[in-house]
Amino acid sequence: MDLILWRHAEAEEGFESDPLGTRDLDRTLTARGEKQASRMANWLDRQLPEGARILVSPARRCEQTALALGRKYKIRSELSPGGTAAQLLALVQWPLSKSPILVIGHQPTLGQTIAQLLGLQESDCPVKKGALWWLRSRDRDGRCQTAVVTVQSPEVL
Repeated sequence: MDLILWRHAEAEEGFESDPLGTRDLDRTLTARGEKQASRMANWLDRQLPEGARILVSPARRCEQTALALGRKYKIRSELSPGGTAAQLLALVQWPLSKSPILVIGHQPTLGQTIAQLLGLQESDCPVKKGALWWLRSRDRDGRCQTAVVTVQSPEVL
């Protein structure tokens, strides 16, 4: 199974007058974020198989990042800010899904998922805004392993 974890591109800062985070889902990409999303989408469109499923957080900044790719996607509440690695992995059916899955979401959930799948001692792996990690599950001697296919950042594309 291929699992591609793409962090949304740079977005507006949070609202100080929103202590409960209720307006957090409405934050939009900055002009720099739009460029980041476009750069990564151009690269990803050439790499991503046609049959890949695309799952996106309901946050506006994630949907805008997905729109840069120009493919059909589904919004999933399990990917909202504050979601867990366990929710993400259950949603994508890791490592059993047959088709590649692209998830567009948030920190720290993406970083926690990466750390868990790679067996890192830290509980969280930093993921820059607009960057993606492409992971692949594989069977080696009867054991399921996670391999890193690539890590990409919009700044180097």
